[in-house]
Amino acid sequence: MQLDHLRQRLRALGAKPAHEQRVLRLWCQALPQDSGRRKPEDTLPARLRDGLPALMAELDALAVVHSQHPGEDGSARLLVRLADGQTVESVLLPREGLCVSSQVGCAVGCVFCMTGREGLLRQLGSAEIVAQVVLARRQRPVKKVVFMGMGEPAHNLDNVLEAIALLGTLGNIGHKNLVFSTVGDLRVFERLPQGPVKPALALSLHSTRAALREQLLPRAPRIAPDELVARAEDYARSTGYPIQYQWTLLEGINDGAEELDGIVRLLAGKYAVLNMIPYNSVEGLDFRRPSWDRAAELARHLHRRGVLTKLRHSAGQDVEGGCGQLRARALADGAAPVRVHRARPAAIHPPA
Repeated sequence: MQLDHLRQRLRALGAKPAHEQRVLRLWCQALPQDSGRRKPEDTLPARLRDGLPALMAELDALAVVHSQHPGEDGSARLLVRLADGQTVESVLLPREGLCVSSQVGCAVGCVFCMTGREGLLRQLGSAEIVAQVVLARRQRPVKKVVFMGMGEPAHNLDNVLEAIALLGTLGNIGHKNLVFSTVGDLRVFERLPQGPVKPALALSLHSTRAALREQLLPRAPRIAPDELVARAEDYARSTGYPIQYQWTLLEGINDGAEELDGIVRLLAGKYAVLNMIPYNSVEGLDFRRPSWDRAAELARHLHRRGVLTKLRHSAGQDVEGGCGQLRARALADGAAPVRVHRARPAAIHPPA
């Protein structure tokens, strides 16, 4: 379901703009429709009041917890069942954060990601994206939403931006706490500055060398890392939010001296933070995570050379934290029969 369709349904039930705003505000904040000092019978038309229970039940069915897996770090990975039986993953993060999905599967095909092995199955509607937030808010407060779950948000741009616009207004989430994550797409740099809500931007970099980045992200747009950083820097300066560069640390692949020099060349002095995330092991893939001591030394080295670097633990690492693993296990157990496309990734050669 799209949010525009939901608005049309409300109008068909006799909702005026103020009624529509009230219903959407209460829904996306996970509050009962009879919340507030003014009760529905005092403010809503009779036809809308009569139609709301069925409509709310339909919205509740957009995202339902299929299984929940708490982590030792305070996170919880959710396998979320959609109304058509497909599943996506959401992650309740520590400190009132939430990671949501924007697609079932993903077309980028990052070779270290389980989601990328499936290919793209379908887009999520804007209401399905917001429904993940509603589902999470019924369990704990959510004050930050990151679009870093299954899927590439730039490939579902209209629906993601529509969801962001609602969450950043009626959803009462600060604009800088809505984080749009992408592998890099020129449409992102064109569209994000034009919206009523301008989210923070996270850019999946993973390598400063164009050839290696193309191997790691085989179907990402062929934009040189230098150009991506230049465009991201413009967006950061225009919004006042630093860019979050994502770097999945792969032992022997993108953790060498040449990459460190490249990071310093690209990011030193930029309005940015580098989130260095040691790889979450995925069964069946040959990539390895470096030791924590090794990763910490890399982060300290970059700090000394002028790059603000945060070494991060992947949330939910003890509960199949790598994106797509929970869904893959459920599919193997017969939870949701879906069409799965698998492509064998090209070999990745570590730097000489």
